[in-house]
Amino acid sequence: MWCAPAPAPVVPPLARLLGIPLRLRSGRGIALTFDDGPHLHGTPAVLEELDRAGAKATFYLVGEQVERRPSLVAEIDAAGHEIGVHGYRHVLHLRRPPQALRDDLDRATAVIAEAAGRSSLSYRPPYGVFSLASWRLARARFAPLLWSHWGRDWDVRATPSSISALATRDLAAGAVVLLHDSDAYSAAGSWRQTAAALAAIVDAARATGEPFVMVSQST
Repeated sequence: MWCAPAPAPVVPPLARLLGIPLRLRSGRGIALTFDDGPHLHGTPAVLEELDRAGAKATFYLVGEQVERRPSLVAEIDAAGHEIGVHGYRHVLHLRRPPQALRDDLDRATAVIAEAAGRSSLSYRPPYGVFSLASWRLARARFAPLLWSHWGRDWDVRATPSSISALATRDLAAGAVVLLHDSDAYSAAGSWRQTAAALAAIVDAARATGEPFVMVSQST
């Protein structure tokens, strides 16, 4: 039971059974989401591409990274994007007891709220993996959300074309696209490939006729 929610990101029927959302609850719009930041170079690069495209996104931030670069949190907020919680440490929940998970959530929430000047409502666990305890904690305090599409941009073999192709395959209303603006927990320099893929991803999303929405606008 402890591990039961873990496969949810790749087993949609299990996610539906447990009530773990992979898509926007409203079923409208497309959400671009970025995990693992803020990052000294990756976050500004992604922000620049989003600004050029006129698209808004949701950034799931890691508390220990926020403490290193709080000014970037203010930049994300000033650009009109949404901030979500991705934990304080980027550690798999299956390895952590309930009290450690609770402490991590408390610390992350406080650190991110201080940097952003507001509380965050949305939460995504590291690696998208919940344990039974962390799922219970998260849904009691946040609006948890995983994803329906990903670019696998953390992989050392990823390229802008492979990222955009995966991220936009069968893209439709209600989609949540997972990308990363940081290489803190993935292949070195992977954010460069993500930034380079964004223009194609935005074009494909716009071709669906759906607007870009931030997570809180559709949950």
